[in-house]
This record gives sequence, C-alpha cells and structure tokens, in this order.
Amino acid sequence: MASDLAALCFDAHDPTALARFWSELLGWEMVTDAADRVALVPRDDTGYRLRFLPATAGKAGPNRVHLDLTSSTWDEQRATVELVLARGGRHLDFVLGPDEHHVPLADPEGNELCVIGPGNRFLDGCGRIGAINCEGTRGVGHFWSEALGWPLVWDQDEETAIQSPRGGSKITWSGPPVAPKTGAGRQHLDLVPSAGTDRAAEVARLVALGATRLDQAQLADPDGNEFCLAHG
Repeated sequence: MASDLAALCFDAHDPTALARFWSELLGWEMVTDAADRVALVPRDDTGYRLRFLPATAGKAGPNRVHLDLTSSTWDEQRATVELVLARGGRHLDFVLGPDEHHVPLADPEGNELCVIGPGNRFLDGCGRIGAINCEGTRGVGHFWSEALGWPLVWDQDEETAIQSPRGGSKITWSGPPVAPKTGAGRQHLDLVPSAGTDRAAEVARLVALGATRLDQAQLADPDGNEFCLAHG
C-alpha cells in the first residue's frame, strides 16, 4: 500500500503567468484540469505534474523546496539561464565554490531553482527536472520513501534521496541544519491513494509513519511540511 505522487504544487499570485514561465522553461504542455487548476504535463518520464494554485500570501523567506534542472551541454545551461532572466527571473546571491557547476536562480515569483551543468552523475538519466531538492532531515527522507514506495537511492552523511522504481526525477533532502519554517510552504506535494487503496486507510498509514493530520485534505510530514492526499 502506498500513495502516488500526482503533482508538485506552487502557490502563485498569478498562476497562469507562472505556469507559462515554467512551461516555456521545461517544454511541458500547459493544461487546465477538471478543477480549473492550471497544470503542466511532462513530456518525459518525470512522473508527476506541476500545478499552480492561486494564493495571496507573500513569500516569507526561502522556500524549503527548489527544482534542479539538468543540462546536457554548457550551451544548454547558458541558454536556460538566459531564458529565466529574459522571462522575469533573477540570479540569487550565493557564493559558489570553484568546483560547483550550478547556477542558482529565482522564477518571477521568487521561487528558487538551480540550473545544473552537464556531467552531473547523480542526475544522470533523469529528465529536465533532475530533482525536487528539499531541505530536510534524514528521517523525513525515510518517511517519504515509505509513503510513496520509492526506494532510497542515497543515504549517506544525513543526506537522502529517493526515486520511483519507474525512473524519472529524484526527490532529495540535504540533511541538517534545516532552516526554520516561516509559515506555510509555498510549494507542496499532492498525493493520491494508489489504485484500490481506501483513502481513510491511507491517511492512517501515513500518520503511523509519522505524518500529522492538519485537516480533511492536508497533512504534514515529520519535518512539518504540508502535503495533500486527494481522493483516489
């Protein structure tokens, strides 16, 4: 028994505009789903959508989640960075070591992302989104491995990563220290119960693994990050 990852959701002041930015950046199809939510459908084996939800609250601090985008060549990395800047994104002021080959940026609403240079062996074989990169403890990585039924592909030095048995992008947790939470996260995971799984039973299973129930639709993982479990 496990849940399936349906989407990574972004809170946005202008969901359509932010979805259009990410659609151009990733080359994914922009659609409106049955609940009139704007979403992007992957063109590769990523395995989940990006969904953009209307929100009025401002960004209180750095997100605990950012996307790592892959590049097959240095020219592709430069072109991606130029596209982000041309479409309203910006550079982030981080000091990188001489051996680091990624470029930290923010999208037009301030959500952080990194454009990774070519030759990154950890993300080899992943699609355009190499990883959902999260701040989080080793324990929360193990929680999500059990919640989604995705095996651990990295578990060293307090850092963890999981990946679907079908491939696609990874989800990673950087280990301590974890930045303090500054209000509700502007990004969260949307899950659906696996086929044939009763939702109430799945909620109970997730709580037994360490989740906290917040309301009828929303839970929080052991690090306090909100996520949603829809009806299957």
